[in-house]
Amino acid sequence: MIILGTKEAFLVRVLKGKVEKMGIGCEFVTLDVDSINLFFRNCQLAALILDSHEMPPRDALHFLSDKLQEQKVKLITVGEEEETRILKQNIPDAVIYKSFIRPINNDDYVDTVVEYFRRLNSGEFLKSILVIDDDPRYLGLVREWLKDTYKVSMASSGLQGLKWLGNNSVDLILLDHEMPVTNGPQVLEMLRSDPDTRSIPVMFLTGKSDKESVMQVLSLKPEGYFLKSIKREELLEKLQEFFILHR
Repeated sequence: MIILGTKEAFLVRVLKGKVEKMGIGCEFVTLDVDSINLFFRNCQLAALILDSHEMPPRDALHFLSDKLQEQKVKLITVGEEEETRILKQNIPDAVIYKSFIRPINNDDYVDTVVEYFRRLNSGEFLKSILVIDDDPRYLGLVREWLKDTYKVSMASSGLQGLKWLGNNSVDLILLDHEMPVTNGPQVLEMLRSDPDTRSIPVMFLTGKSDKESVMQVLSLKPEGYFLKSIKREELLEKLQEFFILHR
């Protein structure tokens, strides 16, 4: 993890030391664009220590906010109540894991960091995707592509997917457009008619790229669609863009 601040003050050194004693690697990073860009690549958690005498530069806060959202990293904040209020005008609540108001209990801070990494390692923070497709080979391929980035569940038919959703929730459904018995459009209609599933985003998977087929898919107003010929890196990039835009 990294601890960000305008300077490496006494509190920063104390919190850094306590976290390191728990076996968690921790680096202090000056709160400026170049330093954030340099150290953020492998960051799994960030903490921002606010200085009551010096608010962080706005450009650095905006850059930090973009990095947190882009890399799906959470932020812990430590500061006075007014500082924290101003900070939240520049960084969305969705990326803030917890805010501590000074004076801070150091042990509570360390417990929060440890709890975060426990949840992170269990996969709790991963977005969940349900893939519904009658082709087992394609299901297996997509699962391999997504499993390191998302929690992936699979269903080999529309009815199986609907039954699974009766007891589970997901952040996105990737739905095959053409399936026997119950096809993609019929599944989407059933999802939209049920109050428990109508708000789940759905993207179609289709093997047809001609204009007429694509227009037919889009007329059903899904959140998007993917051609089955899409490559792994492009699919991951498109999914990341979707989740950033729909936080």
